[in-house]
Amino acid sequence: MKNGNEQKEKEAKYHEMKNSKGNGKHSGVLKVFIIALLGGVLGGGAVVGGYTLYQNESSSVTTDNSKGQTSVSNIKVNVSTQSTKAFNKIQNAVVSVEAYSTKSSSDSLDDIFGSESGSSSSSTSESEGSGVIYKKTGNTAFIVTNNHVISGSNKVEVLLNSGKKETATVVGHDSVTDLAVLKINAQNVKQIASFGNSDNIQVGQTALAIGSPLGSTYATSLTQGIISAKKRTIDTTDSSGVNTGQTTVIQTDAAINPGNSGGPLVNLSGQVIGINSMKLANTGTSSSTTSTTSVEGMGFAIPSNEVVKVINLLVKDGKIKRPALGISLVDLSYVSTSDQKSVLKLPTSVTRGVVVLKVSNNSPLKSAGITKYDVITSLDGKAVKGLSSLREVLYDHKIGDTVEVKYYHDGAQKTANIKLTLEASDSNTTTSSNSGN
Repeated sequence: MKNGNEQKEKEAKYHEMKNSKGNGKHSGVLKVFIIALLGGVLGGGAVVGGYTLYQNESSSVTTDNSKGQTSVSNIKVNVSTQSTKAFNKIQNAVVSVEAYSTKSSSDSLDDIFGSESGSSSSSTSESEGSGVIYKKTGNTAFIVTNNHVISGSNKVEVLLNSGKKETATVVGHDSVTDLAVLKINAQNVKQIASFGNSDNIQVGQTALAIGSPLGSTYATSLTQGIISAKKRTIDTTDSSGVNTGQTTVIQTDAAINPGNSGGPLVNLSGQVIGINSMKLANTGTSSSTTSTTSVEGMGFAIPSNEVVKVINLLVKDGKIKRPALGISLVDLSYVSTSDQKSVLKLPTSVTRGVVVLKVSNNSPLKSAGITKYDVITSLDGKAVKGLSSLREVLYDHKIGDTVEVKYYHDGAQKTANIKLTLEASDSNTTTSSNSGN
């Protein structure tokens, strides 16, 4: 029985070997495929049974470098976009503005050695910004830019997009709105910009900023972003750092850098919808020493509707005539609670307003009986929360307007109507005594 089983096993092995030889071709192909695939992944070739199944075509680098030549495709791709079309409509109307301020001083060596020559030297500082040509009439072209670009200068030059430079004359400027108008010879002016209606812009729409970031070396640089906010109210200060009130601006995330000031913010129709004026770019401290907050993508532009209104006033009069109250004052919040009670005699319910410290002889408030230590809480029916809100209401009026003033005198509330007869100027404007401003 045992011999019979062994015989059957031998026969089974024989048939298995025979079948294996008959199918050897297909089995071998399958093995080669799998191994070659793995070999291609791992090393670029495979070796089975000592024979190379796959090899690189050549193992040496060609010595003929001319085979490395290539060429540019002759297929034309139309890459023109609406942004490009808008830029082309206005690019030659955008200029670089260079303002120079020269101050004379005696030569330091002469001072030290007592030279009898009495020679003097001069130092020149330069401010660079941008501007946009908005009108051409006859031989004159008019340009709008920022006041802070040309403020304090005694020479202004304009660099056209063509590379030609023109001497500019300051037509008028205004520190409150931070706008200025220049004029140049129009001989080389080939393009002017038009103003769009800033009331029609929408949050999220594309906005283009054009100007000379970091100076005329990068003149007519274009950046793109969106309108982040149509009407953003921010505090403003003058050149001395005193708060001058608040202004409403367009917020955008289009890249705006130093030198872009005065350049246009443009919609996709190539219309100016704002004049780039400022950005939040520095770091603001969240505590006195521990951490800072980096600010990016927050630029601001003066809305075109406001720009046009100011331009027309500057062209007409060279400045904007605003009324003044002829007083010195301080925010009520700067006065201690004890002084509010004992000196000002204010009710505890009064927490906001401005305290009159001095009244000039030509102040329109003098005839109304307002005196030192009175507290103004309302002007023209609008609450006065501090100096900035007072100026905001005041500057909405013209000289000659009559407005209602509510104030506290010796603890009692009084009302008076005053006529705004005083014009704001460097010598008689409403001033602040707030510490830290």
